[in-house]
Amino acid sequence: MNIGVFIPIGNNGWLISEAAPQYKPSFDLNKEIVLKAEAHGLDFALSMIKLRGFGGKTEFWDYNLESLTLMAGLAAVTKRIKLFGTAATLTLPPAIVARMVSTIDSISHGRFGLNLVTGWQRPEYSQMGLWPGDDYFARRYAFLDEYAHILRELWATGRSDFKGEFFQMEDCHMKPVPSRNIEVICAGQSDAGMAFTAKWADYNFIFGKGVNTPTAFAPTAARLQTHTEKTGRDVSSYVLFMVIADETDEAAFAKWESYKAGADREALAWLTEQSNADTRSGTDTNVRHMSDPTSAVNLNMATIVGSYESVAKMLDEVATVPGTGGVLLTFDDFLKGVDDFGTRIQPLMKSRRHVAESLKEIA
Repeated sequence: MNIGVFIPIGNNGWLISEAAPQYKPSFDLNKEIVLKAEAHGLDFALSMIKLRGFGGKTEFWDYNLESLTLMAGLAAVTKRIKLFGTAATLTLPPAIVARMVSTIDSISHGRFGLNLVTGWQRPEYSQMGLWPGDDYFARRYAFLDEYAHILRELWATGRSDFKGEFFQMEDCHMKPVPSRNIEVICAGQSDAGMAFTAKWADYNFIFGKGVNTPTAFAPTAARLQTHTEKTGRDVSSYVLFMVIADETDEAAFAKWESYKAGADREALAWLTEQSNADTRSGTDTNVRHMSDPTSAVNLNMATIVGSYESVAKMLDEVATVPGTGGVLLTFDDFLKGVDDFGTRIQPLMKSRRHVAESLKEIA
């Protein structure tokens, strides 16, 4: 099972809490995290894109780096780990993104892939005059389908003359083409999102549910497999989890309860308001699963809480679900969390036994 880290390019990572670690994003912080991940044999790092935060006392996600430029920098200072950047497709034409990806492919020597997002939070785009109207909520994946078509054409042949509803290319040229196939990921949870993923993507990032219920995502993974049966493509599920670990289960749960008690209610109220704006397209992203107030403090992200041994066992359970290719991890404290995963959790995981041998070979 592959393991990746969802790096914190927004302030405070994924905890909307006054009790959680408070920090601003920087290249140096993310470089240190990714270099640690690479040293511990993690397989990939992904950065999101967020163009407007939720405010509140913690100014949650009001500070954010840009994904593709950040990953270009990280590509230059890493050697083995795979990197995925995110394109906010409403802000950048596909031909520009295709060229940016080809450039980062060159910097990384073939270690770069792309996460495509349609955009769901209106103020991110309306603040720049880029929101196409609320009808877009129901048309997002038709837009993204054309976008992905153009990307694949340009990466494969260096040319596109595609004519569609949203894009009209006029003998568009782009060279050099990438050195190898560019892997595309998506995080669609609706039927439209999964249909898009089954057609164009290589991986689908999906969201688990609850606390210490590591296989609760199984029905979602099964839905993706149903969609891929129609397209005949091999697309695996990568599941997002937050890991809160400590020496004992009791110590880990004490941290989790502290984070929940310190939840930034103002920021959560803003998030809920934005989540409710889209009533037409079905829920796609985990940040819109705000029905459970007990875990809204980390965007209702599936959470694994416990001792290092308990966390290892639960992550191994994830690997037993059909269609699962890996997990994408966040941590309450990223620097310590990545080190703890690499030295205390990963060595106990049956699904990661191959990593120890590969690290020995590299050493």
